[in-house]
Amino acid sequence: MKTQKPKKLKSGDVIGLISPASSPEDLSRVEKAVAYLEKLGYRVEVGKNVGKYYGYLAGNDEERLQDFHDMFANKKIKAVFCLRGGYGVPRLLSKIDYRLVKNNPKLLIGYSDITALQMALLKKTGLITIAGPMAAVELYKEMPEYSEENFWRLVTSSKKLGKIEIPKDQPLQSVTKGNAKGKIIGGNLAVFVGLMGTGYLPSFNDTILFFEDIGEVPYRVDRFFSQLTLSKAFKKANGLLLGQFTDCEEKDAEKRTLTLSNVFDDYLAKIKIPTISNFPNGHVEIKMPIPYGIEAKVNSEKLTVEFLESAVI
Repeated sequence: MKTQKPKKLKSGDVIGLISPASSPEDLSRVEKAVAYLEKLGYRVEVGKNVGKYYGYLAGNDEERLQDFHDMFANKKIKAVFCLRGGYGVPRLLSKIDYRLVKNNPKLLIGYSDITALQMALLKKTGLITIAGPMAAVELYKEMPEYSEENFWRLVTSSKKLGKIEIPKDQPLQSVTKGNAKGKIIGGNLAVFVGLMGTGYLPSFNDTILFFEDIGEVPYRVDRFFSQLTLSKAFKKANGLLLGQFTDCEEKDAEKRTLTLSNVFDDYLAKIKIPTISNFPNGHVEIKMPIPYGIEAKVNSEKLTVEFLESAVI
């Protein structure tokens, strides 16, 4: 997997804001995010179609695609921040001008449904992207110090990131012993699995897989892990890193169910690759951003995660 890194952000750079999936319900969040970024010394350009609604989408496919292409074609724009996730990115993948992106590599930040865009760009262009805070989800309000400091360090420094400092009250957990190294890929579990068989996922060979999710009850997580297992994804990958699975337990006390822990135990017991869980990334406030496509290392005996290179140049 040949990758290319975007340039690091510098004071005075222009940041573009787009909504490739769903639109924020509260558009005042966009203004607050702009104010936050400007306070840090950046200039901001908001996509011309931001604020539109088409059902659960942030405007129709052509409008969302136009904002994406406009940001990558504009030489002034140095980074593209997604406003939120929701749903809609998979509808755009076959229409994206990947040559445009490859010729104009720049930072792209988001998570959740943005996973589809990040994996497609990594596959088609080799672009390193960041699973990090979104403008109308995190940047519009005060962020935890851990999340804010790690994010800006990652996008403004070309130094190797090294061993990740983990919050003391959220320790990593060892699932399968060992250590492994590889390019880190993944994201939202449901979105990632939905791309399997489409041609928009990078190769699983010699990778560290990362997954997180929200609102998926145990039988659905079971289904996703079953598909990954049947496709031999875990046999191709070198290691597995599990993030936060938020609100993923069955809420109906009358319904027969396995717990999420039961599901993980059933599958992970058969996976012979080093596995660490409880990594601070997902639909949570305390978040360590992940650069998809960089070389990473997990050691489930020492309970360490290392990013072996920078995300930017």
